[in-house]
Amino acid sequence: MALDGKMKSGGRSGPVAVALVHYPIYNRNRERVTTSVTTVDVHDIARTARTYAVEPFYVVTPVQAQREMVGRIVDHWATEGRRRDHPRAEAISKVRLVPSLEGAVSDFIAEYGVEPLTVVTGASMKSDIIPFEKVREIMATMNEKGLLLVFGTGWGLTADLAGAADIRLEPIKGVDGFNHLPVRAAVAIVLDRLIGPSL
Repeated sequence: MALDGKMKSGGRSGPVAVALVHYPIYNRNRERVTTSVTTVDVHDIARTARTYAVEPFYVVTPVQAQREMVGRIVDHWATEGRRRDHPRAEAISKVRLVPSLEGAVSDFIAEYGVEPLTVVTGASMKSDIIPFEKVREIMATMNEKGLLLVFGTGWGLTADLAGAADIRLEPIKGVDGFNHLPVRAAVAIVLDRLIGPSL
C-alpha cells in the first residue's frame, strides 16, 4: 500500500519517512566523523520501514563510494528480487540515497509537497525531549506537514544536528540502564511506538 500523504495509519495524518545519518556523527571519543554504511542496516531498516508504510528510507552519507555501493544493492533487488517475487524487493525499492540530511528534506518536499518536521532520537538525548505519546498526538494532527524520523549511526548524532531538529524524541530505555541498541532495532521500536497500535 503506497503512502500518498493522506493515508492514516496508527493515528498519523501525513507522510512519514526515515533517515539514517552517517555524517555528522560522533565516535566513542565524541569526535565528529563519517561512519560506514552497513548493508545489514540497509536491508533491515528498509524492511521495517515498509512494514509500517513509511517511505522513503533515506540513507544519508556524503561518501559517493558508499552511495554507489547501496545503489548496487537497490539495483540488484529491483531486478533479481522482483523477478523472483521476493518481498524484500518492494522494501528495498523505497531506499533513496542522499549526501546530506538537507538533501533528504528537499527530496521529501519534492515527493509530498509538504515540509517535514524533523524528529531526532538517540540514547544520549537528555534535554528538551518529548515523550512518545506526545509525538503520536502531533502525528495525528500534522495535516500541513510530514514527519522525518532521523537516526544516527556510530555514537549518535552531533549536538548541532540534534539541536536544529524540530522535535527531540525521548530515548528508548533499557531495563537496567544498559542502552546500546543497534540502530536497526531502535528504528523498529520507535516506528512501532509511534505508528503501531496503542497498547
